[in-house]
Amino acid sequence: MNHMKKKIVTFGEIMLRLATPDYLRLNQATQLNLSFGGGEANVAVSLSNYGLETEFVTRLPGNDIARACVMDLHKYNVGTNHIIYGGDRMGIYFLETGAVARASKVIYDRANSSIATIEKGMINWQEVLRDAKWFHWTGITPALSIGAAEACLEAIQTANKMGITVSCDLNYRKNLWKYGKTASEIMPGLVEGCDIILGNEEDCEKVFGIKPENFDVTSTRGEINPEEFESVCTQVQARFPRAKKVIITLRGAINANHNTWGGVLYANGTLYQSSRYDITHIVDRVGGGDSFMGGLIYGLVTYPGNDQKALDFAVAASCLKHTVYGDYNQVTIEEVEKLMSGDASGRVSR
Repeated sequence: MNHMKKKIVTFGEIMLRLATPDYLRLNQATQLNLSFGGGEANVAVSLSNYGLETEFVTRLPGNDIARACVMDLHKYNVGTNHIIYGGDRMGIYFLETGAVARASKVIYDRANSSIATIEKGMINWQEVLRDAKWFHWTGITPALSIGAAEACLEAIQTANKMGITVSCDLNYRKNLWKYGKTASEIMPGLVEGCDIILGNEEDCEKVFGIKPENFDVTSTRGEINPEEFESVCTQVQARFPRAKKVIITLRGAINANHNTWGGVLYANGTLYQSSRYDITHIVDRVGGGDSFMGGLIYGLVTYPGNDQKALDFAVAASCLKHTVYGDYNQVTIEEVEKLMSGDASGRVSR
């Protein structure tokens, strides 16, 4: 019956995003732009954009802001049938967008959000995952609270039992792990149930103490040698033998508006490398990694057996995301394929 399973389910926190307009600093702004975003919701929006069926699972309060959020998800065709309601509030994050030498800054206001106060048993994962073929989570969710970590573990274990592919973006956020447990204590138990692991070199080092031999990210000036990351991939795979593929995104920061961007995918003893894109004018890099994950899942589902093409799609999709304002990647398959084919001219299409 597995051919009937088609949904991609993601689970995590979605927040109200309040961003300063026009590169203003927070102390200068008199108004903020409102949108919504969160790692796993961003991935669901990407996948819905590419025409796949998605379901985003979270816990929200029963108020008008949460209703606005769900309506916004519907606009992008994301399924919301398994969202549960309860708790007091949605999390909020404030974004001050950086420019050139001034880095972007995020201030979280998400303590005691509805999902942070979730407890295991609240979500019937058997029911949620019944017609799913894929489950995706990120390291942000278990960072919120022990309850969120336990709910996430329940989901992973249920998906494992049901034969559903599980992917994870390690997404280490040092400012979130505040409830008395460290990422290194909690994450391994969750990651060992994953088939696909995505991270960057910092995630692997901070969470698992795994780092590339002889590599210093601060001295690269945007130049990164992908082969150095083969050792990270092999170490991750040795530690988590269930993982069939390990993917590392490679961001070289020249300044806040100018990054280089690429990735490597390691599977079956082979290291696949993407092209490197030079992103000279970043519009909004928040959600860049999520857009990579959305592109990767789309690629792995759509081009089975072609890991190189899946990686290339992910990198091209996330390269384009850097030009899109907001958390969500709002690009079409055609636009991504055009960039994959080497057309980065940005000429007017008419």
